[in-house]
Amino acid sequence: MLSTLSSRDRTDEHGTNGVSLRSDSPNNQQEPPRPVDPLRKEIIPVAQNQSPTAFRSTTMLGRDDSLAALSTLALSKNEDEGDLVKQKTHIQHDIMDNNDTPASNTRKRDFKFWMCIVALMMSSFLIVLDIAGIGTALPIIVNDLHGTEFEWVGSAYALASTAFLPLIGALTQAFGRKSIMLTQIFSFALGSALCGASTNMNFLIGGRTLQGIGAAGISSVTQIIISDLVPLHDRGIFNGLIALAYGLGTAMSPVIAGALAEAGKWRWFFYMNLPIAAVTALMIIYFLDVRVPRLSFKEKMRSLDWFGNVIIIASTTATVIALTWGGVKFAWTSANVLVPLILGLLGLGGFVWYEFYVPTHPVLPFQVLSSRTSLSGYTQAFFGNFFQNATIYYLPLYYQACKNTTPLMSGVNTLALSLGIMPFAMASGISIAKTGRYRPQLWSSWAFLLLAAGLSSTLKVDSSTGAGSGFQILMAVGLGVLQTAPFFPILAPIDISLNPNALAFFMFVRFFSQTWGISIGGTIIQNALQDKLPAEFISQLPTGTSIVYSVVEIIPTLDEPLQTNVRVAFGEALKTFWQVLIGIAALGLMSSLFMKGLPLHTSTDRASGLPNEEEKPGPFPEDMESALPSEEEKPTLFLKDIESSFTIQVDDLI
Repeated sequence: MLSTLSSRDRTDEHGTNGVSLRSDSPNNQQEPPRPVDPLRKEIIPVAQNQSPTAFRSTTMLGRDDSLAALSTLALSKNEDEGDLVKQKTHIQHDIMDNNDTPASNTRKRDFKFWMCIVALMMSSFLIVLDIAGIGTALPIIVNDLHGTEFEWVGSAYALASTAFLPLIGALTQAFGRKSIMLTQIFSFALGSALCGASTNMNFLIGGRTLQGIGAAGISSVTQIIISDLVPLHDRGIFNGLIALAYGLGTAMSPVIAGALAEAGKWRWFFYMNLPIAAVTALMIIYFLDVRVPRLSFKEKMRSLDWFGNVIIIASTTATVIALTWGGVKFAWTSANVLVPLILGLLGLGGFVWYEFYVPTHPVLPFQVLSSRTSLSGYTQAFFGNFFQNATIYYLPLYYQACKNTTPLMSGVNTLALSLGIMPFAMASGISIAKTGRYRPQLWSSWAFLLLAAGLSSTLKVDSSTGAGSGFQILMAVGLGVLQTAPFFPILAPIDISLNPNALAFFMFVRFFSQTWGISIGGTIIQNALQDKLPAEFISQLPTGTSIVYSVVEIIPTLDEPLQTNVRVAFGEALKTFWQVLIGIAALGLMSSLFMKGLPLHTSTDRASGLPNEEEKPGPFPEDMESALPSEEEKPTLFLKDIESSFTIQVDDLI
């Protein structure tokens, strides 16, 4: 990087989207008028012989190279003297430099700010309290409701949460964060009430669907609000606080669910969400004071990409149905599974193509996926959440089926994992905030998961409890880091104004991988049990349902040696399950090798978030179109378009 220029050279300090432009003016000529970004009210710098549209397009590309420090030497013709004048131009992204501290537009972190963070932590605690405990209580719930389609208890939740995530992200842009957050909390609370009052499996599945929609919105809007309030450079600490709430919920939920299920009070596992949701909603209403768009309802509805959302909802639904049926209700090779799976995956590919080329206000802008570092982050998020949800869902099964423990004790036996995630998530977030680096943490997380999955595959019926707990701690290290770190390679390469789009897609990837983790994990265990269990025993079980939860509840009542044979069969099935997770961790590690180490933004988007101290809560621009690039400004400009004005030398930041 070139050394810092003298103070007289710093004629421009603030550019579009936080980009700084510093230049010498050899002839002291007056610069031409420069356009103003209507969203941030900042001057957009324009290099000589370059149009404002061209420069703006380059800042919106989202390429890794555009975020590296660029040293440029431009040759321009002096018409009066007829000679070439060398003009040094130093372009620096809005990052923390050794010699300069960029201006920040973030508000002072006062009492109201911290109450917002507490409310967001409570909302995260609320949804994970439900997710982490349902696997522990499910066998007793299914037995009480005499259900057969109980695989949909998890799949309906995952389907609803995944399919509606992109739409929820778009709604936050049109209607503001607060109103959408409150709507999603209400949806989750209503779903919880319906689950608690359910009298059959269909009733329960309907309630889980509403819970899924609410959980998706709460997760997505929570991350979007944090991005509004905290710059990326400091966000590791706050991601750690959210992970702390997540870890508390993960630790407490299996124990609470097991205790209530054993006492025959499993309905209160859902009812207890209601007071937490009420307190969270009140805190959001009182403390979250953010800018909202001042548009008519019709204008807001027109700004949404309805066709794109229809594509993603239909494609996700088809894919999740196939994953739910595969290996349980129908064979994986049957048309009932292959047709919706193929159509769903093709639809997802078509959705990406459509979003890149067709809509004016896309749900998934091109820039969000235009960087290999961002793509690496999304891929790691997919494999990481696959691993985590499969583990959380099926780890209690080892203790209930192999160790013959009660649901309560299975929750206690998994505390090493759930409690261990919290400190490592916090440590990861703090280390990223202090060092500005995220790659070492992610690489180490995958190494720990590889080791933990390999060791867990050695667990048997007679393995010690200490061994299982030790392996869980190793797993907690990796999963803790993956709670906080994937945000950074995803957001570092893109402009801060794209944070809501990127975070909505990030949460979509996480929830979509949850479906794959639960479905594929269940299929692996199901197929292994069919091979390991005695044929005469399997013939007595209900057809077309999962063997897993049909057998767990009756294991203690079986006579010897059948009981031991069944327990050993579960141990062998779980061995295969862990071996598959070894492969998932290996894929995650390989995908992490493609990310670059990029600087982290040190400011937030002024178009949203808490107003500054001197500001009153204000709206978005009345005309949202004015804040968006026009058709001719869309990001189609690459380096070849400006090589006549600049000779670019890129320093690849490792």
